[in-house]
Amino acid sequence: MNTLLARFGIMLAALVALGQPATARELPDFTELVEKQGNTVVNISTTQVIKGRRMFPGNPFGDDEAAQEWLRRFFPGQIPNIPGIPQEFKNRSLGSGFIIGADGHILTNAHVVEGADEVMVKLTDKREFKAKVLGSDKRTDVALLKIEAANLPVARLGDSTRLKVGEWVVAIGSPFGFENTVTAGIVSAKGRSLQHENYVPFIQTDVAINPGNSGGPLFNLKGEVVGINSQIYSRSGGSMGLSFAIPIDLAMDIQAQLRSKGKVSRGRLGIGIQDVSKELAETFNLSKPQGALVASVEKGSAADRAGIEIGDVILKFDGRAVGDAGDLPRMVGQTRPGSKVAIQVWRKGASRDLNATVGEAPEEEGTRTARASEKAEPAANRLGLVLSVPNAEQRKQLGVRHGLVVEDIRNGATRTELRRGDVILSVIRKGSQVDVTSVAQFNEMLQGLEKNATITLLVRRGDSQTFVTIKGVDDK
Repeated sequence: MNTLLARFGIMLAALVALGQPATARELPDFTELVEKQGNTVVNISTTQVIKGRRMFPGNPFGDDEAAQEWLRRFFPGQIPNIPGIPQEFKNRSLGSGFIIGADGHILTNAHVVEGADEVMVKLTDKREFKAKVLGSDKRTDVALLKIEAANLPVARLGDSTRLKVGEWVVAIGSPFGFENTVTAGIVSAKGRSLQHENYVPFIQTDVAINPGNSGGPLFNLKGEVVGINSQIYSRSGGSMGLSFAIPIDLAMDIQAQLRSKGKVSRGRLGIGIQDVSKELAETFNLSKPQGALVASVEKGSAADRAGIEIGDVILKFDGRAVGDAGDLPRMVGQTRPGSKVAIQVWRKGASRDLNATVGEAPEEEGTRTARASEKAEPAANRLGLVLSVPNAEQRKQLGVRHGLVVEDIRNGATRTELRRGDVILSVIRKGSQVDVTSVAQFNEMLQGLEKNATITLLVRRGDSQTFVTIKGVDDK
C-alpha cells in the first residue's frame, strides 16, 4: 500500500512539474521588448495660443496692471471670459510618438499636433527638442515631425499584413502624461471600418489605451511596430478594452508622401455607395450580401468614363474582392491617381468587367503641410456663433445623434444663454421643430429670418437638455 501511494505521489509530482513549464511558456515576457524598443518612444506636448476677445467695448480696469494680475492669479484660465479683458492664454495637450529616422524623423497622430503653435518632443533620456511638423494627413490621422538631432534610436518596423487576430501586442506611450507606460493585450480584429474613417483598415485591440497614448507605437512580440495607436471607443473617456491602431504599412506610405511631396495623393472614382443588405442582394439576384452598391455617379468622373452605372454592385477592384461598401474607399484611396484598374460589377443578374483610370481626390482642408500651415480664423454666423459638426466619437461622448457644437461666442451673441460646449439640437419656430444637422443648414435657416425675429433652440448641455430663446435676431 505504501509503495502504491509512493508511486502515485511521484506521478502526481511529475504531472505538476510537467504542467508548470507549459503554463509559463504560454505567458509572454515583455521585458526584453521594452528594454530594446522603449527608448524609441517619445512624449509629445503641444501648445496652442488662443486669443481672448472683448465681450463689450471698454475695459473697466483700464491700464491697472495690478488689478489684471490679481485676476490672472485668482481666476486662472478664466480671464478670457471676463468682460473687457483682452488676453491670450495657452491650451496644452499631450500625446506620444516614435522615432523612425536616426536623423530625427518621428511619426505620431495628426490630431495630436492639429492646431498647435508649438510642438515639443521629449526623449527617454530627458532631452527636449522643438519639433517641426513636416506634414499631417487628417484622413488617416498620420503626422510626420522632425527634430534637430542625430544618432537617435530607431524603432523596428514590422509588417501589419502578417498580424493575426489573437496575437499579443504591446503599446508604449504617455497616458494622462505618465511617460513610457507599457500596456499589453491581443489583436481583437483586423480591417475595422469606423464611421467617417473610410481610408483606414484599423487594427482593433484590447490594449489599455487612454488620452496621451495617441500617436504611440503598437508592437508585436518581435519588438516590431505594427501600428500607431489612434482611437478608443469609450463611454467614460477612459479605456474600455476597445482601441484602434493605424496599420504601420499604411502609415509609412502616408509619411513617405508627406516627406517627398508635402501632401497625400489619393485615388477617386466619383461615386456614392452603400452596403448590400440581404434584401438588396435578393433584389439584385446576388447569391449573398457582398460588394458596394452604386447609389450615384458623378458626371464626368472616373467612374462615369468607365461606364459604371447607378445600381451596379462593385464586386472586385483591381483584382481584390470588395466584401462590403467600407472596403472600396480604402482600396480606391490607396491607388495612385492615373492608374488603370479592372473593376468587376454585377449588373442585371450577371457580372461584367470594366476598366477605369482612377482620378485624384481633392486635398482636404484638414491636410496640413509645412508649406501651407496658416490657419484661418473660423467665421461667426448671424448670431455671432462659431459652430462645428461633432465627429462620431464626440457624438458618442455627448450622447447625441445630430447637432452642432458651440465652439465660440462673439460680439452681441453673449447676451444669449448659450455657452461654449453647448450642442444645438433643434430650432423651434412658429410651432415647427427642425433638427440641426449641418452648419450650412443652420446658417441658411438664420438667413431666412426677418430682422429682430425670435427663435428657440433645443440645446444639450452636459447630461441634460434645455430650451434657449434668442430674442431679436440681428446681424452681429
